[in-house]
Amino acid sequence: MPKIDAIVREMLREGETTKKVLGRVPSDKLDWKPHPRSRSIGDLAWHLAALPARIAAMASHEEADVMVVRQPPLPDSTEAIVAAFTAGLESAREALSKLSDEDLEKKFLFRRGDVTMAHLPKHAFLRTVLLNHSYHHRGQLAVYLRLLGVPVPPIYGPTADEA
Repeated sequence: MPKIDAIVREMLREGETTKKVLGRVPSDKLDWKPHPRSRSIGDLAWHLAALPARIAAMASHEEADVMVVRQPPLPDSTEAIVAAFTAGLESAREALSKLSDEDLEKKFLFRRGDVTMAHLPKHAFLRTVLLNHSYHHRGQLAVYLRLLGVPVPPIYGPTADEA
């Protein structure tokens, strides 16, 4: 079994949970922020939703600059955010499934302009940025929902909002 299969399976399995969290974001509160230095809930949800497609686009190369592979503008509704995330999961599945075990061992340079953010094997880049980074932002989004009084869906088990 190719090594990428485990990453793709995890991305798709966790993606189902992420869709539930994204689906709870209130469309009428996309500009809401818990703190002046925080992202808005819309920006955070959109960053999370855009990750699979962006990271998959980057992973087909030997290096990527986040200033070049930018996310599209924030949609104006929760439904559009969830739809884009769903489409992004599928495009990521297709793109990542083409990576061989050899591809995954090659070093990948991840930059922001001239600043190197990471230089590591591609499999580690995918684990860190596609998966772990997504889980981090999904957790932030769950806190935003709680602060807005929106019931938080189960993530790794029941929440106080859903028995």
